[in-house]
Amino acid sequence: SEKGIFYALDLGGTNFRVLRVELGGQRSDLDPDVEQQPIPEQLMTGRSEDLFDFIASSLYQFVEKNDSVQSPITKLLGFTFSFPVKQTSVSSGVLIKWTKGFAIRDMVEKEVAGALQQALTRKGLNMRVSVLVNDTVGTLALGHYHDADTVAAVIIGTGTNACYWERTDAIIKCQGLLTTSGG
Repeated sequence: SEKGIFYALDLGGTNFRVLRVELGGQRSDLDPDVEQQPIPEQLMTGRSEDLFDFIASSLYQFVEKNDSVQSPITKLLGFTFSFPVKQTSVSSGVLIKWTKGFAIRDMVEKEVAGALQQALTRKGLNMRVSVLVNDTVGTLALGHYHDADTVAAVIIGTGTNACYWERTDAIIKCQGLLTTSGG
């Protein structure tokens, strides 16, 4: 049922991807505009502010090609962050540790989406991080979007992860983070 233009950012290795997709509801045909960019090695071990400012600048340039950056309408951003995170809400989580060659000490035990949101604000980009997921959850969501019978996803890459759809009340770890869908 989703309609509108949405942006996504995928950070999970030595490259990151940004994409823009227009959804028209009822199983839209997804034809995303995607750009991939390498992350300079010094940003993988430097300061978190430098990494997120670099990402926000790249996202700004990407948005500028397709839409008005100065639009009064806040654009929604999905953030796929493929590192160990303690999820605290649908749009926030605390970094547990870095993997995949990243070693930014000042980011460990800090809120990930908040760090990105601050960089977006510094860059003057009217965008809000509306969801934070890892790559398996993003893959599951995309698979389910195409086929409602999709209930699991697996990533085999730099790391290996799996996820599946479950009723919220059956998840002990959930600790009251309920969703409107019940799952």
